[in-house]
Amino acid sequence: MAQHRPRRALVARTAVLASVLALVLAACGGDGSSATADGGASTPADCAAFADYGTFDGATVTVYASIRDAEGEVLQRAWAAYAECTDTEIDYEGTGAFEAQLRVKVKGGNAPDIALLPQPGLIRELAAQGALQPVSAQTESNVDANWDATWKGYGSVDGTLYAVPHGAYVKSYVWYSPSRFADAGYEVPTTLEEMKALSDRIVADGDGKPWCAGIESGEATGWPATDWVEDFVLRMAGPEVYDQWVDHEIAFDDPRIRAAADAVAGYLKNEDYVNGGFGDVRTITGTAFQEAGYPILDGACWMHRQASFYANQWEDGTTVGPDGDVFAFYLPAASADGEQPVLGSGEFVGAFSERPEVQAFQRYTSTMDYVRSRAVLSPGSWVTAAKGLDPAVFSSPIDRSSYEILQNPEAVFRFDGSDQMPAAVGTGSFWRGMSDWLNGKDTGPVLDQIEASWG
Repeated sequence: MAQHRPRRALVARTAVLASVLALVLAACGGDGSSATADGGASTPADCAAFADYGTFDGATVTVYASIRDAEGEVLQRAWAAYAECTDTEIDYEGTGAFEAQLRVKVKGGNAPDIALLPQPGLIRELAAQGALQPVSAQTESNVDANWDATWKGYGSVDGTLYAVPHGAYVKSYVWYSPSRFADAGYEVPTTLEEMKALSDRIVADGDGKPWCAGIESGEATGWPATDWVEDFVLRMAGPEVYDQWVDHEIAFDDPRIRAAADAVAGYLKNEDYVNGGFGDVRTITGTAFQEAGYPILDGACWMHRQASFYANQWEDGTTVGPDGDVFAFYLPAASADGEQPVLGSGEFVGAFSERPEVQAFQRYTSTMDYVRSRAVLSPGSWVTAAKGLDPAVFSSPIDRSSYEILQNPEAVFRFDGSDQMPAAVGTGSFWRGMSDWLNGKDTGPVLDQIEASWG
């Protein structure tokens, strides 16, 4: 069995961040202002650009999210000029147990002022409890101007907007080594049939496993496997069936969902295909998702299906790009000339307080000035679905590719299904069921188990 060299997951690219930070300029111009020619925000001579928000005499706004470490620091830099110019103390906390702890805070009457919510299902849950506050009219106007109706809908409940779109991520990617593909004479597949044929060819050639995978993610273990199933439902059954499944208009154990899961099993439960660099199928459940693609660099595996944000997990010094050490291709559709479905995810800025300083801060996150500052600061780890950015503002090639996909009117985008389902299912039985499935449980009983959890 091939072994991969231990590597630490990349938390920060210090040199890149240092050079990028030198270029980042404080946002200005108020809601809807224009960028400079290079796509960045212009430089205010003073704080006049933020005058419309008012000043808050050092009032504190607490912000809670799952973003930690270096990216948490970058997140805070994106609003630093706003905080200084409006005399607002923004107290940020990032945690790896965000969803569970947020519910505890809300239930205990200790909700943060602002949270970055990664799941439309969680937005609906908190709105139904009366915990989330509707956005202000000015904020909603910004969202209408800067995002399309689909993204506004993900942050809305029964027609009321509760949360501002923030990050957006493309999940329909397969990571690989362009140079190794070229050396082996392999071509990037353009259909699901070609991807299966390529996997079989790699098996026949005998130089490493076609795929490596890992779904361990602490309390969120299982989610990478749900992404596989969702991508295949989109491709095999189509977006309409996908929507029906997510909304529980058809059962979880519907034959079309079963067919998609069986197709995924042809990859993830196939001992010939996985788990390159780690072991057999069962190693997938114990392999941290952050490390699951590393064997590509050792030649122990050839492909790893993971989202755009995986660009920030490669070891320091790894070049990500079409001519780099690693890059990613679009997970192909069923037909090269048919619908091109795209699975994605994101997070949303929700407010738990109506205090003026909280509402003003949420409004700032709905402006293009904030979006630009966040984009410039976060190479390889943050993309947005906001309209009208010059793709050149994204210094990472995978981010530019993701933004172009998100803005492509021909792409059929759907938000991560488990993130839209009720928590007991999407982040509960679905996540757990995928772990049971990869540990040997058959597809039928797993889908029956998840269906029963809908109640």
